[in-house]
Amino acid sequence: MSDVSAKVDRALARFDRVVAVVDEKRGPVVSQARRERKRTVDRFGHALTHAALAVLVVSVATILVGLFLPIGMFGFIAAVALALGIAGMLLVTELSHEPVASVPQDASNGEMVQRFDSYLYQARRSLPPPAQQVTDAISADLGTLKTTLERLDALDPEAQDARRLMSIHLPGLLDRYAQVPKAYRGEADAEGKTVDQRLVESLEASRAALSEISGRLVQRDRDAFATQDRFIQARYGQDEQIGSMNNGSPNGP
Repeated sequence: MSDVSAKVDRALARFDRVVAVVDEKRGPVVSQARRERKRTVDRFGHALTHAALAVLVVSVATILVGLFLPIGMFGFIAAVALALGIAGMLLVTELSHEPVASVPQDASNGEMVQRFDSYLYQARRSLPPPAQQVTDAISADLGTLKTTLERLDALDPEAQDARRLMSIHLPGLLDRYAQVPKAYRGEADAEGKTVDQRLVESLEASRAALSEISGRLVQRDRDAFATQDRFIQARYGQDEQIGSMNNGSPNGP
């Protein structure tokens, strides 16, 4: 029986690996990869913009100096070398740092959602397939959360709950999971649950919490719209328009 069970476990593990490979090529992770590529392109664009601005500043300064003082060929070469040096330093500085090693706690609401999305994308490869499916589902729901959160102050209670989950609690969960040796992640504990199972349960709870926060924020916007709609209807509704027309007509009282 133990041999049969071991074979079944190995077959299931192979199936999970195949599913993971398919998900890499088709499925939710494709959208994550597309967003991550866009963030990378934007990062390179910002770095190139800063480098170009540095070259422009040095060039303008050289022209202004040349209007009053002869700089000569060596001065021109020195200016070009200075501009290229500053540009290269900016490029190396901005592109050499890992863009998302963690989720910074001091980021704005919209930026934190983006960094959290990148964090999940980078962390998913080290997770078992069931956990990857949950992180993919979390990422798929972040668009609505970002839209609502970025309009709120960082000190808003709902925003605070979401920020703590994205920057502290969930990254802390994945970091602690990574510290457990792989050989022990499949062993059941005293309650009959493995580390992998507990990871999936915690990720599901995190997804539910974020979904509830997003739902409350959306409902807040809907309530605000309904209040404005009632005001408009009361102030400029059909009855008010009819009354105004009667008061302004020649046959009116």
